[in-house]
Amino acid sequence: MPADLFDHASLARVAGSYLQPLLEAAAARGVGATALAQTAGLASSALDPLPESLPADDYVRLLDVAAALAGDPHFGLHVGERVKMGTYSVYGLILLSCRDFGQAFEQTMRYEQLAHDLGRSELQIRGGKAHYTWHSNYPATRRHLADSVFAGIRTFGNWLAGSTLPAAELELMHDGGDPAGYAEYVRVFGALPRFGSPSNTASFDAAMLAWPVPNADVSLYPVLQQHAEHLLKQRAQPDAGIVSQVHAAVVRRLSQGQVRLASVAQDLKLTPRTLQRKLSEAGASFQQVLDQARFALARDYLRQPGLSLVDIAFLLGYQEQSAFNHAFREWSGMNPGAWRDAADH
Repeated sequence: MPADLFDHASLARVAGSYLQPLLEAAAARGVGATALAQTAGLASSALDPLPESLPADDYVRLLDVAAALAGDPHFGLHVGERVKMGTYSVYGLILLSCRDFGQAFEQTMRYEQLAHDLGRSELQIRGGKAHYTWHSNYPATRRHLADSVFAGIRTFGNWLAGSTLPAAELELMHDGGDPAGYAEYVRVFGALPRFGSPSNTASFDAAMLAWPVPNADVSLYPVLQQHAEHLLKQRAQPDAGIVSQVHAAVVRRLSQGQVRLASVAQDLKLTPRTLQRKLSEAGASFQQVLDQARFALARDYLRQPGLSLVDIAFLLGYQEQSAFNHAFREWSGMNPGAWRDAADH
């Protein structure tokens, strides 16, 4: 995960409505919610009944786990095909009240965070072409995530237009998997994407932005927008007090050796179960706060030339430098040595 986005990870969420297509696609392939949750390392009841929300990291892991359990190399595409208006929470209703597709894209960039914190949208217009880019908060190797997002956009866009939209020139950062399965991309998107690209971008004729949304109830837009703005304000002021307390306790404990949930709970005069509940209510998990603290400390330590990578791994509570190297790559997208070199220039 990119360094500038990682600090948000402890609060990143996915709405339960956005999870629904994943569960439906898994069930259609014989993978039940209980088995899916258990294989992903979650409580057996975590997905049934449908939660109000869940950590974004858990959602991304569920995509990969479900694909493996179902034996479906195109699971992300099939999740996207199950997207409905309700998938996108209140902002799905806003899209239905937009006068044209240009306004729909504008509202997506403003309100998609009400559905998920998986990434962010951007729209640029150059030379008569519109370029929609989705900036994922996760590495390009998370192929099912990008596939599900763009397949969902196409599915919802076709529904919004009341007809099949012209195929966009789609570029995806991942490698596309086995070329033998490329036909499935063509079926879903109408054309084969260009894989291994620098960004996840769909390009199309900018004139399409002026296309009206058939049957749009534009009279509802002001009411829905007011509600969505209220929800955004609520999200901007999360109760992260417990997250800060755990972060501070983790930093103190790391200087003394490995950190455990039980020991941090003891420091805060809470039971482990109560601590987990409070973190969950704040939109976080103990592992996420621990990783966040380690990543912040790692960056500080790497700026100190007198500390070797072995020293830093030890200071962060890792038994082996290789474990630290692996974790740092997950957080920043590069090895700690390479990060140190880049920070020195």
